[in-house]
Amino acid sequence: MVRAAVLMRQGEPLEVRDIVLPDPGPGQVRVRIAAAGVCHSDLSLANGTLAPTMPAVLGHEGAGTVVSVGPGVDRVVVGDRVVLNWAPACRECWFCQEGEPYLCVHAEERASQPYGELDDGTPLYPGLGTGAFAEETVVPQQGVVPIPSDVPLETAALLGCAVLTGNGAVHNTARVRPGQSVVVMGLGGVGLSVLQAARAAGASPIIGVDVTESKAALAILHGATEFVRADDATSKSVRRLTGGRGADHAFDCVGQPSTIRASWSASRRGGTVTVIGVGSRRSPVEFNALELYWFGRTLQGCVYGSSDPDVDVPRLLAELADGRIDVASLATDSTDLGGVNEAFDRFGRGGRTIVRF
Repeated sequence: MVRAAVLMRQGEPLEVRDIVLPDPGPGQVRVRIAAAGVCHSDLSLANGTLAPTMPAVLGHEGAGTVVSVGPGVDRVVVGDRVVLNWAPACRECWFCQEGEPYLCVHAEERASQPYGELDDGTPLYPGLGTGAFAEETVVPQQGVVPIPSDVPLETAALLGCAVLTGNGAVHNTARVRPGQSVVVMGLGGVGLSVLQAARAAGASPIIGVDVTESKAALAILHGATEFVRADDATSKSVRRLTGGRGADHAFDCVGQPSTIRASWSASRRGGTVTVIGVGSRRSPVEFNALELYWFGRTLQGCVYGSSDPDVDVPRLLAELADGRIDVASLATDSTDLGGVNEAFDRFGRGGRTIVRF
């Protein structure tokens, strides 16, 4: 048995329970988790914004060490250090063949399939197919990315979602160019990663926006040249900082209708709005037909930073090595399995809470 933080019912706190995991089957690996980041998507699964199959072990941003492998595994061996990939691509479907593995039609299938049991025999499901809020997990071999042995696992954990998503949104989805202006709405772990990536891309100015004034120093630390407190005048403040036009690129890292509209209003005519935050299907966003035509803006979604972890994790490790990104400073708090619920309550402070095992 291993210990895990389990979502029994949406809207209720996660429970630390004993769970039973089988030995890895064909093409599967078992990973001892060293660290897992607490992502806002985990809260969305817990509070009903997203609808996981339950009971479920949440957590999808993690890193650890391979402790056993099933038949046919040729990607890793026992003892390898790995980053978890919560959207493993099949490499065979239409999207994968088109070079869009982050849209793989099979990536989400595992989340609806039991992967273990509670101690009373109840079937148990892996949140986002990963189940990282546990001492160990079992995932398909495509769900791990090997990393060098000298990379700290607490740092590597954040590469699996926050950094991969935020950095990928800048480099892969929006393709920000040197000298372009950027505004980032919402400065949690993903938003701070967007700031870092925008700085590395040579963007200027880089404007961080959040409802919490105390995040100003955190925003500057991670690459913002300006900080604006989110309010009804946010778009006007951004235009003042961008020659009266608005930003070339706006990144919404929240996923609420109000922040998507604010990002839209803060971008220039012909600008690009990239929605990274995961919202609810019950939260419509409205645009009138004239503004869609007149402003000539591009509104686009961004799944997992439009990334291929097999390609982008090594790229991020190279950027980490030469100082272009600073992953360790994203971790602002740490806890154990019993503190995940409190970590959900800290999201408004920015940064990431790391669950240490």
